[in-house]
Amino acid sequence: MTTVIELKNVSKTFRGKKAVDGVSFAIEKGTITALLGPNGAGKTTTMSMMLGLLQPSEGALSLLGGAPGDRRTRDRIGAMLQEVAVMDGLKARELIDLFRSYYSRPADRDYLIKLSGLSPSDLNRSGQKMSGGQRRSLGFALAMAGNPDVLFFDEPTVGLDTTARRRFWDEVRQLAKQGKTVLFSTHYLEEADSEADRILLFDQGKIAADGTPDEIKRALVKRSVSFLPETADADWQKRTAGLLGMRLENEAEVTESNGRIIVTAEDTDAVLRILIESGLGIRDIRVDVGRLDAAFEQLTRNHGTNAQIDTREAI
Repeated sequence: MTTVIELKNVSKTFRGKKAVDGVSFAIEKGTITALLGPNGAGKTTTMSMMLGLLQPSEGALSLLGGAPGDRRTRDRIGAMLQEVAVMDGLKARELIDLFRSYYSRPADRDYLIKLSGLSPSDLNRSGQKMSGGQRRSLGFALAMAGNPDVLFFDEPTVGLDTTARRRFWDEVRQLAKQGKTVLFSTHYLEEADSEADRILLFDQGKIAADGTPDEIKRALVKRSVSFLPETADADWQKRTAGLLGMRLENEAEVTESNGRIIVTAEDTDAVLRILIESGLGIRDIRVDVGRLDAAFEQLTRNHGTNAQIDTREAI
């Protein structure tokens, strides 16, 4: 695959404090990457450096084979920052025309209007008379005005209703299929879980984890299979532990809670297969594969004492 963004040991220092500390990663063409982390973790500073809004204090950064601040590079990127500010006095359709004029190969005007999701009456409104969600939708169209190869979104769906949010992610997935590269930051972990091909989790200026949502959850969150016994005439906890101990390669922990037997193991598929093949009288089988918010909480809680976790090597 083609690398479109590369950071090598990039740091950014403000007043003697490192907001970003030795960050390295590469982003491939046609991928959707989420930047996650608590406030002050360094993700927004990193995105600002990739956009050329800030210069690294140390390290090297390239975007589309050049420097982010180069005119030729800027002509190929689009961005929607967390606060969407629009010029007073201009109507939405006029703003779309203005932004198109900034680029050498602008996107089709009708396409941008459709992309905004704004009605004809909304397009005739000035930006300051729009709702926050409408300005956000307009910001998406303005980010696409130059038909960019790389897109940066900072909290892109804040203020959008459910329909607009779904439309936004449908469009983003189509853009990725066309070979465009997307990076976004968000506090909506469910969006990162469902929409991102890859997650870079920032904490204390460093990357605490790098991998797909499933890789991060699999490496950090306990997975379990639980069931209810059909009869209460046996020590099911001991019985289940004995069965799995004989047939399961990796160790499993068996506990009981309110009559439900819970098996925590790395390979829940194997546990489920063994339980079904055993013919045990069990019912109401549930599989818990973990949640991204649990992995997020665990990583940011432990990152100060644990080594960086790269799930691409750990799994």
